[in-house]
Amino acid sequence: MTFDKVILNGRWFDGTGGPSAIRNIGIRDGRIAAIREEPIEGAEVVDATGQWVIPGIIDIHTHYDAEVLAAPALAESLRHGVTTIVMGSCSLSTVHVNASEAADLFGRVEAIPHEHVTRIVGEHKTWNGAHDYIEALEALPLGPNVTAFIGHSDMRVAVMGLDRATRKDVRPTRAEQARMESMLTEALDAGFIGLSSQQLLFDRIDGDVCRSRTLPSTYAKARELRRLKSLLRKRDRALQSGPDITHPHNIVSQALQSVGFFRPRLKTSLLAAADMKSAPGGMWLTVVLAAMANRLGGDMRFQHLPVPFEVYADGIDLVIFEEFGSGAAALHLRTEMERNELIQDEEYRRGFRKDYDSKFGPRAWHRDFFDAEIVACPDETVIGKSFGEVGIERGGLHPVDAFLDLVVEHKSELRWRTTISNHRPKMLRQLAVTEGIQMGFSDAGAHLRNMAFYNCGLRLLRHVRDAERSGQKFMSVERAVRRLTGELADWYHLDAGHLRIGDWADVVVLDPERLDSSLDEYHEASIPAFGGLNRMVNRNDATVKAVMVAGRTVFADGQPTDVVGKHRTGSFLRADGRPRNAPIHDASERLSDATV
Repeated sequence: MTFDKVILNGRWFDGTGGPSAIRNIGIRDGRIAAIREEPIEGAEVVDATGQWVIPGIIDIHTHYDAEVLAAPALAESLRHGVTTIVMGSCSLSTVHVNASEAADLFGRVEAIPHEHVTRIVGEHKTWNGAHDYIEALEALPLGPNVTAFIGHSDMRVAVMGLDRATRKDVRPTRAEQARMESMLTEALDAGFIGLSSQQLLFDRIDGDVCRSRTLPSTYAKARELRRLKSLLRKRDRALQSGPDITHPHNIVSQALQSVGFFRPRLKTSLLAAADMKSAPGGMWLTVVLAAMANRLGGDMRFQHLPVPFEVYADGIDLVIFEEFGSGAAALHLRTEMERNELIQDEEYRRGFRKDYDSKFGPRAWHRDFFDAEIVACPDETVIGKSFGEVGIERGGLHPVDAFLDLVVEHKSELRWRTTISNHRPKMLRQLAVTEGIQMGFSDAGAHLRNMAFYNCGLRLLRHVRDAERSGQKFMSVERAVRRLTGELADWYHLDAGHLRIGDWADVVVLDPERLDSSLDEYHEASIPAFGGLNRMVNRNDATVKAVMVAGRTVFADGQPTDVVGKHRTGSFLRADGRPRNAPIHDASERLSDATV
């Protein structure tokens, strides 16, 4: 019996965590049709000798909502072995808002250029509601599979208007509340995986209308949230949220709500489990809360980025400054000229120094300019140094003044980096094996000049492989693969994440010997959809030998195949058990696939 495609002699991982084995895999009509020890034949052959054959990685936290419309191949994720992505995170989606509102919501908090979001959504939006949205996506040449949360801020703005939705003294009317509930019900009926909300108070709006107000969902009160969550409980769909870290009781409340207590539990995925430099013991709060909630009958997960959370910044343009008053004041201003005028003011600098020196209260940034390396600057004498070191060299300046002086001198040509969390390998290992943790917080599609983490799944596999080889094994490779694939698919009810007979052939063939330092190398990749803006990414083209979506080869040896951007290989994955609207595999399209 011959197959459309065969993958020969690779070490096969099925995504369940079961034992891996050397197997030959046959693919027919986009699905796994055979898994055998004996040789098999096919029209196309992938020689996977010495390679790992794993299910396509699932990325549960992205902000591709605008980019998918203009560049639906989402090639940057495919390149790294991601074959299913989740959109609509952090209360943000484009199901209901118009173009200008979408740009105001996404532009600042996700660092996606406002003008490009306005243009892209304005040019492509043809839908009116969740069902139409899915149809519009599947009319595009999708590269990976996609699924989505519907965003609470999206619904709130569409129903109340951006201004009313971001006022503390305004509540939705009964009619407006009913309309939001109708929108959520429609989305769940259409197959969305749930609702995303957000309570973090340093995520701010862009644009002119309501600039610097926090996201609309942060203004929702208990009754509004309770009624929306009740719809999720009834359907066993997920709530994705970022709790208000300035009020730790909010995180405890989320845990208790997951349990339910005399009502259905609430599946909850929260941001984020991390080994924070600013709060070295804080990760244990999330671990303990999840464990307690789940032991009491809840279903609570904390999303976790399984790699060091390293961020880059051009001048003062970095979202971590939003969490304190003086930083937010600078980012409120649009132009470098306005910002420079502000940061030269001594009263402003006193306020910044006060915010910097304050070590009390929850915060994401450790606020240590001695732990911030300058990587590019017209003044080459400061490259490789910290702002604290520059301050010492300049006569004992406070680190804040050294930083602000360099920003004034060099503006956005000053590039620097720091790692804010997940810096200790031991803690990463402990989080990786902890129940109640979900692997994935890549932010793919966002923070284009700050660094998202498109290949974080591959870097987890490297960590696991290296520990095993060094005699410090903390997790099997099989379990690591499961955590990136089948575990996520099962929790979100997605038809993905496994490689068993009958499963869709979303496949990654990778070279375990090239899970090496190349995964850390940075690259500037142009984004045509955003006017040629460069995106900071990693590159590991020698690591990923082949990527397939529904049996179609979309990447081979680090390069996209001819089908990418031309034919739809991915589908919208519905969370209600309905099958994929799979692409048609006719003979002419098969010929366009690359032979690896």
